[in-house]
Amino acid sequence: MSIFENFEKKLQAEPKSIVFTEGTDARILSAASRLLAGKTLKVILLGEIEAVKKAAADGSFDITGAEIIDPANYEGFDEMVAKMVELRKGKMTDEQCRAALSKSNYFGTMLVKQGKADCLLGGATYSTADTVRPALQLIKCKPGIKSVSSCFILTRGEESIAMGDCAINIDPSEDEIVESTVETAHTAEIFGIDPRVALLSYSTKGSGKGETVDKMRNATARVQEAHPELKVDGELQFDAAVAPEVGQLKAPGSKVAGYANTFIFPNINAGNIGYKIAQRLGGFEAYGPILQGLNAPINDLSRGCNAEEVYKMALITAALI
Repeated sequence: MSIFENFEKKLQAEPKSIVFTEGTDARILSAASRLLAGKTLKVILLGEIEAVKKAAADGSFDITGAEIIDPANYEGFDEMVAKMVELRKGKMTDEQCRAALSKSNYFGTMLVKQGKADCLLGGATYSTADTVRPALQLIKCKPGIKSVSSCFILTRGEESIAMGDCAINIDPSEDEIVESTVETAHTAEIFGIDPRVALLSYSTKGSGKGETVDKMRNATARVQEAHPELKVDGELQFDAAVAPEVGQLKAPGSKVAGYANTFIFPNINAGNIGYKIAQRLGGFEAYGPILQGLNAPINDLSRGCNAEEVYKMALITAALI
């Protein structure tokens, strides 16, 4: 049984509700119809009601059972505005909150914040920033977490690996690397991966010098101290992380070197390039970015996504609850 079949079975037993911020998009409607047909998730589509229905009819998508909400005609809008003003604590006026909530990205995020939906998936037409910003402002980070990070899950046949952070933090600090490492390991576990985490660098165990080398080495030591239950090592070059003959030569005795399946990159350049190399040249399917560290699951789609990717990202998002 695949990861996604496991997610389907789990969610069918305990259905959750998901908000799609772009309710008229054909890719969203295709995924929504499939989720509804399988009784996998309760679906909330945002948009002008007749426009959503017309888009569904035009694409022959059966969205029977979906709840369609038009932010412009929502009965609880004033209550939602008041709650957002309270959450923003003087940073946004009533008028500014009304303007923000007229947009589906903010409106959908507030539905999650108010407990009227369990999770949200957006970004089919919005930028990543437009999905992440409302989440940071309204959902906020989990207790003890100071930053949001992301990871990708990559699958090839029965093989699954995790890579982070490939999409959010441009040049993460040592503190952010520590948080991202722990969160990515936990995400990997949700996908059935027993994480063996390598903090990557151009250096292995002091073979090179530089600020990013120090950052990854120090972050490794901090994670090892705070989470002795995790198998973590670094700093490691990629070949030392994945090739047993190299790993045991360069990092003898390591429980990770040569056998890593969860990879933490020093910055977004390395992470974004790395996962795309695995995807395009390695034949892996890539799912993400999966946002980590938030109080509720909010995820972002690529604007170039297809309906199958929307469907699987919906399963992923709900499985994080």
